[in-house]
Amino acid sequence: MGNIRSVSKALERVAPQAEVLVTADARAIRAAARVVVPGQGAMPDCMRQLAASGARDAVIEAAGSKPFLGICIGLQMLFERGEEGDTPGLGLLPGRVPRLSVGGLKIPHMGWNEVCQQRAHALWAGIADRSRFYFVHSYYPQPAQDTLTAATCVYGVTFTCAVARDNIFAVQFHPEKSQSSGLQLLSNFVQWRP
Repeated sequence: MGNIRSVSKALERVAPQAEVLVTADARAIRAAARVVVPGQGAMPDCMRQLAASGARDAVIEAAGSKPFLGICIGLQMLFERGEEGDTPGLGLLPGRVPRLSVGGLKIPHMGWNEVCQQRAHALWAGIADRSRFYFVHSYYPQPAQDTLTAATCVYGVTFTCAVARDNIFAVQFHPEKSQSSGLQLLSNFVQWRP
């Protein structure tokens, strides 16, 4: 839901030789070499749409077997539960997705912010620590295991904005809207061999 067209166009730009397919077809997802799950809007709506499309099981399989990039709600849905509408996630990563609570600051958190890399990862190649990425969100991932956190951001509080485990990399920010750093991350994903 939401940012599908801008994500597909950004992927086409960084990988002109690749076939970028926008689909909810389970067979196409299973056949893909790598999978990107973007999402914008409300987590309950995104989870309902994922189930209604018939893609839910294929997305779960992809997250367990091939390079997988989650963006925004595509990150949030990987966790066990989201506070927005008390929504069950896919449960692929331990943790929850609470609402940002930052006294005096506007919610949603919208705009450019520094991303602090917490550990080395292939998707950070060519991206300087504390590079700025574009955010639009009111909820954030809260992993149950610190080892999942690949990057943090500060907006009133410090929160996890990227997670990584095995073949999964997922971000709260929008690389497709984050100019050169975002395009570099997408390019790194296209070349990633976990």
